[in-house]
Formats: sequence, C-alpha cells, structure tokens
Amino acid sequence: MKPFSVKDISIFSKAILFFGLLIVQSMPLYMNISFPIEFWIKQIFMYVIWIIVFYLTYKIIIPTLLFQGKNGFFLVAICILTLSVLYISDSFNSLINLDTILNQHFKISKKDNMHGALISNLSEIIITLLMVGASTVISVAKKLQAETQVRQNLEKEKVTSELSFLKSQINPHFFFNILNSIYALAGTENQPAREAIYTLSHMMRYVLYDTKNNLTTLSKEIGFVEDYLKLMELRITDKVQVIFEKPTNIKDVAIAPMLFLPFIENAYKHGISGIYPSYIYIGIEQSEKLLQIEVRNSIFENQTLSKEESNGIGLINTRRRLDLIYPSKYELVTNEDTLQMEYSVILKLQIS
Repeated sequence: MKPFSVKDISIFSKAILFFGLLIVQSMPLYMNISFPIEFWIKQIFMYVIWIIVFYLTYKIIIPTLLFQGKNGFFLVAICILTLSVLYISDSFNSLINLDTILNQHFKISKKDNMHGALISNLSEIIITLLMVGASTVISVAKKLQAETQVRQNLEKEKVTSELSFLKSQINPHFFFNILNSIYALAGTENQPAREAIYTLSHMMRYVLYDTKNNLTTLSKEIGFVEDYLKLMELRITDKVQVIFEKPTNIKDVAIAPMLFLPFIENAYKHGISGIYPSYIYIGIEQSEKLLQIEVRNSIFENQTLSKEESNGIGLINTRRRLDLIYPSKYELVTNEDTLQMEYSVILKLQIS
C-alpha cells in the first residue's frame, strides 16, 4: 500500500478539523429547544470566521513569524487575532440584534444575559485558540515531513552518486593493463589476441550494461570473474598457480555488481611474483542465506607494504560500498599470516 503523502495528510487533517467544527456548531440542533433564525445565522457566520482564522494562521502568521524564529511576534499576533474574533463576533451580534432577540425568545433577565455573554465569549476564545493550535500542529507536521522527505531524497541521491563513484574507482586501471597485454600479443599470434579482445569486450559489456541498475545476478558475477581470470592468464608465468572454485549448482540471487573483483585484483597485484613460485586461491560458496568469497594469495619475505597499500584502494572502496548497500548484513575479514606467508580476504554476505 502506498504511504500517505504530505499533501494527503494535510488534506485529511483539515477535513477532520472542519467536520469537527461543523458538529460543534450544529450541536444546538440536538437540543430539545427551538432557536431563532438569527442564532443560526450567527453560528454559520462564526463557522466561516474560524475557518478564516485557521487559514490566516496556516498561510500567513506561521510561515512569516513562527517559522522565521519570531516567537514573540507570533504570540502577539495570536492574541490580536483572538481579540479580533471577539470584536467581530460582538459587532455581528449588534448588527443582527442577536442579544435582544435571544433575551426576548428565552425571556432572559439582565443578570442571566451577562452570564450567558461571558460564557459565549469564553467559548469563542477557546474555539479560536483550538483552531490556531490545530493550524500550528498541521503546519509544523507538514514542514517536518517535507524536510524529512527532502533529506531522504538527498541521502538517496548521495548514496547513488557515491556508489557510482566508488564503482568507477574499482576497475578502470584493469582494462588499461589488459589492453596493453593484448597489444603485445597482437603482433605475434592473432588467435590469442582475438580471443582476448572478445573476452574483454564481453566483460566491458557486462560492466556497462548489466550493472547499470546497481544489481546483477550471481551467475553473471561469477562469469565476469571467470573472464577476468582468463585474461589474467596472459600476464602470469608458469610459476603462478591459480585455483578457482565455485558452486556446482548456482542459485541465482540479485547482488551488487563488481563486489568480487577488488579482492581478486588485490591478490594479483600483491600475490604473484615473476621470480618465486606463488599462488592465488579464489573460492565462492553459496548456501540458502549466505554467500561467501574467500581469496588467498602468497606473500614474500622481501615484500614491504604498508597496511594501506596491502589492502589497496579497491578494498577500502569495497568496504564503503558494503556499508551503503548491505548495512549490518556482511562480514569482511582480512588477515596477513607471516608464518604461512599468506594474505587472505573473506567476505560473508547475507542474501536472504
């Protein structure tokens, strides 16, 4: 069900308020007493006056005084407005000679008439203040809801733009590196170069089109990883062992795209050597409610990297993306084991 908008809530609140006021003004109908026509003319007149009071407060006094921080002037304006209602009411009574007509109709004494006038003025003050209060509550609630909606829209736009920025930071350098490798191959063997170009175009199509809605499927993401590994074979030697394990039966679920790549890029950047034997292990596991990727790579004794360099800008941005897309639904653990000479990254993601 679609939630009520600010406009809908405002209209609904006013309708209830005006209907309630109409019931109050019509209450003498339910008394076993007949009233002169002038009395009902006054009731209708005051109903219109109080609606004017509501909109005068709602449209002018609150926006120009209360919302501008002029609280003292706002209170003075309300007092003037209330006194004006009493003055208009008394003037209208005199115009239609209501007091005399009521006295004759109900045979009211002078003393009782003064008492009745006091009660009438008091009730008019109370209803006027209720209309002002209702107008203030509706105005403030409308303003707060509108501000909340604006903040939510700004936050949504901020998150969307930040995710686009972070995603763009993760992978551009990869394509330049691969294109350099393809360029080197093109001069020697045409078939490997054609296959590499085809694989790269397939990956670029995935990045440009399949991820434009900020969601992809697990099978497509795994296919992207496989294309990446195929291209990276062009850049590594026989001394590097790459192991990739994936689920045998993939259950397609919607996930954020390009989540796996930063971990794998980091492993290739810091985990292989042209001199020493090295390895990279990539394992993706899927259960009913959990998706896990584990990436391990070798490290070397002469490797002197700060923690920031070893994690890489890709991992920093990926953690930020995870905070935005999967708040409290992921676990990301990195570990550097100097005894086993191994660096590992494990991401556990709730997908239910």
